[in-house]
This record gives sequence, structure tokens and C-alpha cells, in this order.
Amino acid sequence: MAYDKFTVLKSSAVPMPIENVDTDQIIPARFLKATKREGFGDNLFRDWRYNADDTPKADFILNNPIYSGKILVGGKNFGSGSSREHAAWAIYDYGFRCVVSSFFADIFKNNSLNIGILPVTVSAGFLDKIFSAIEADPNTELEVNLPEQTITILATGEQESFEINSYKKHNLMNGYDDIDYLQAMKEDIKGFAEERIY
Repeated sequence: MAYDKFTVLKSSAVPMPIENVDTDQIIPARFLKATKREGFGDNLFRDWRYNADDTPKADFILNNPIYSGKILVGGKNFGSGSSREHAAWAIYDYGFRCVVSSFFADIFKNNSLNIGILPVTVSAGFLDKIFSAIEADPNTELEVNLPEQTITILATGEQESFEINSYKKHNLMNGYDDIDYLQAMKEDIKGFAEERIY
């Protein structure tokens, strides 16, 4: 399944300065029965977003209308816990295209990269600067430049570089998942095979 191409994302951000956010908090286990990737965004952070009677919790960040954007800024150790792919699906389906943290659980990070979400790892100090900038102005925009591998706080010009696997970078920039990548090489693979048929 192809995803949106990711090159340069300029957006306001939703701040969630909570450490050790695990995948069960991102998408509770009772919502894992679906096999399609659509609809999970409705239940992103379900138990934090809603009361038992399904009314929104006013003090939860996603229910605060002053914050919006395609970038989620989380605390240290985001995506820990079980390996469920559904956590990444829920974040993508909600509308986020980038998650920023000072540390990601490896499985969550890879699941995100596989479906078109860019996880950007920054230093703890730069993460604090991002949170401070958003606190000062909820409309603060970040620029995430995948080709250059930089993230910039546009209001201040402060910038930091981030690392990404070159294969995953290529796929994100082209909107590919692993199958799309192979499909794009179909003619090359066919030619390679034909050269070796005796």
C-alpha cells in the first residue's frame, strides 16, 4: 500500500510531554480486532481522550482546539511496550505524519517508517526547546526536511539534524512501502533474471 510522499513537512505541532508512552496507551488492546488500517485514528489514545461514557476529556491535549498539526511531539521513550503495528496505524490514521521524541522504542520506530510516518529523534535539549516554543505560541511551526535530515523551529531558526536509514528514507520520499519498492524495481528484476536464463 502506497503512502503520502514525505519530503519537507512544515506544520504546527501537538505537544505531549509524557515519558514512556507505550503502545497500549496509543491504541488499547480491545481495538486490535480490525484487519484494515482505516478507522484506528478514532481510538488513538482512547482511554486518555475519552471518559467511560465516551465524552471527551477536556484536559487531554488532543481535545484542546488550540493545538493542531501533522506533527506529534512526545516525551522520551515513545512507543514502548508491545510490538503492535496498530499503534503506528492509529497515529497515521489520525493525521500525524511525523512524531518527534528524544528516544523511540525500536519496533515502534520501524512500524512507523513502514507505513509513512517519520519518527524524528532529537536530543533531550532540543526536545525541551520545541516544547518551550509551542508553550509560548501554540501556532509555532516546525519544519521537518527529510532530504536534508533536519528539523527546525521556524520561530527561532534553531535546527538539529537527525539520522534515518537510507532505505527507509528512499521509501518515505517516494511514498513506498516494502512491496511498492519491489514493484518499482520490477523491470530491473525481470532483466536481471532474463540475463541468467540459459
